[in-house]
Amino acid sequence: MKLRSRLPAIVLAGGALVLAACDSATNTNTANTNANMATPQAEASPSATREMTRGEWTAEKAREAREKAKQVGDTIGESLDDAWIHTKIVAKLILDASTPERKINVDVVDNVVTLRGTVDTAEARVEAERIAKETEGVKQVKNQLKVAPAAKTPKAPAKRNY
Repeated sequence: MKLRSRLPAIVLAGGALVLAACDSATNTNTANTNANMATPQAEASPSATREMTRGEWTAEKAREAREKAKQVGDTIGESLDDAWIHTKIVAKLILDASTPERKINVDVVDNVVTLRGTVDTAEARVEAERIAKETEGVKQVKNQLKVAPAAKTPKAPAKRNY
């Protein structure tokens, strides 16, 4: 029996900070597991899987981050720090199961983060703010997130037999 899960990962690929979702399969068949363990596995180089540092962040990376942010309605200031902070917060929100990252707009101007959008729970609102506040370089967080439980799909009226 195989179990599948999606595991998010932040990796450095070609000099860019990349968020990737990896499929992993766990095989509960002991014979297959033992056979797989005997097969030599290639080791990932440390530089291929490590997170990009602030010192490696470039004006080109910041420009790319601003373009992507604009497409989803986010605003990033002109400094490298603003683009770096935005990228870090968005990556953290994606990795945190309790925050609906794509429902949260992250604006960063002059190292001040503004969180906008609607989340399902007060806990998600608090968690998004915590993530932003704990991100290196953030001077202030303005939490404008609104809490509104997800709308449930209305049930179809019961069929009556007459």
